[in-house]
Amino acid sequence: MNEELAAATQAFCGGVLHAIGMFDPGVLEPEETDPELHVVFHLGETCMAALLALNIVVPAFFWFAGTTVLPLAFIGAAIIFLPLFVFLPKLIRYAVKADTDAVLEAFGKNEQTKKVFWALFAALAGLVLAEVADPAMAERIIGILPGIVI
Repeated sequence: MNEELAAATQAFCGGVLHAIGMFDPGVLEPEETDPELHVVFHLGETCMAALLALNIVVPAFFWFAGTTVLPLAFIGAAIIFLPLFVFLPKLIRYAVKADTDAVLEAFGKNEQTKKVFWALFAALAGLVLAEVADPAMAERIIGILPGIVI
């Protein structure tokens, strides 16, 4: 019984780790995979996907509940939850597989990207400083910006 429980726990943890991109079940040898534990593996994967989605949906629900009636807040949270439940673990797995050094090198060599990044960084930092120093001035700046940006 203890060996079965240990194998089920290991399969559940493997599912959790697979959901966040830290485990690839393809590396297991065929003799290491037990067909009966696939359900437990997918249960762990599903639980982790639900937790990841709920980390975003629960605060969104409370925000919606503060701005609208409760049934609409629940519907809005459900609409946000479903795509996150499906796609967030997949996005995390793809992000883990990405070659970050190549991406950083490509963006680091592109001079135009550097200019856009630093311009946006300076503008946002200026707005944050204006908001801290003088909130009325920040509101006037934000009011002026839509007229400038085409």
